This record gives sequence, structure tokens and C-alpha cells, in this order.
Amino acid sequence: MSVPEFTITRTFDAPRETLWRAWTDPTLAARWWHPHEVTTPAESVSIDLRVGGSYAYLMIDPDGGEWPATGEYLEVREPDRLRFTWVSPDDERGDEVPVITVDLAEAGEGRTLMTFHMARHPDDRGSEHGVYDGWTEAFEELDEVLATSRTR
Repeated sequence: MSVPEFTITRTFDAPRETLWRAWTDPTLAARWWHPHEVTTPAESVSIDLRVGGSYAYLMIDPDGGEWPATGEYLEVREPDRLRFTWVSPDDERGDEVPVITVDLAEAGEGRTLMTFHMARHPDDRGSEHGVYDGWTEAFEELDEVLATSRTR
């Protein structure tokens, strides 16, 4: 049986170290760890960046719905790879939780190629509140954060 999964590949107009910080700095993560029209309060983000360490954050939709997320870091290899679980705090799937791998590679001219792979989660493009589309929108939010920081 195959494991449900999907991959999103994007090139960002920022150095790899900047992308690494966007994934690992709680203040920066709060600015983009959410789809459009959703917010992540900075005080909700915690990151203990080490193998076995955890992270947590809370997404709040415009109607006040709350979507907490948490996980454990399985691999931390600065500045090119993060691998971690991604679940709701009350998720009880045991070993079947989604695992995200983020690979960052220099793409020349100060750009970074990011390969985001989620295993153990279906490719649900186009579904309401779909995980694939949510992450795609989060990466669009990240583009905005990076553009804003370049103009400062």
C-alpha cells in the first residue's frame, strides 16, 4: 500500500539562510505559517529547534475558528533540511502522523529552491480547507514576508 503524500517545489528570491530563519525563528514563522485570511498570533508560536524538540502554533480563521498545530523535529540539518511531524495536539494516530521534509538548496543569484514534501497525508488539492492548498497559500504568504523584508 502506498503512503499518501505530496510535494510542493518553489524557488524563493532570498538566500538559503533567510529561508532557514523563516522556518526556525518564531517571530518570522508567525508571519507566514498560515493560509490567506488566517492569522497566527506571534505569542502562539514556540520552537525548540533540536532533534526531539517540538514546535507549536495556532491558526485563527476570520470567523474565530482555531486550528492548533504541533510536532516533533526528527531531523535538523542547518541550513538545508528540516524533517518534522505535523499534527493537531489532540490527534491520536500514533505512528501514522504526517511527516514534513523541507529541503533548501541554493539556486544561484541569492535565490533558494525549497522542496516541501508531506508524507502520510493525502494530496487534497481543491478541497475546502485542504492541506495542500493551505501550504501553497502559506508559501505565498512567505513570498510577501520576504518581499517586505527586502524593501526595508
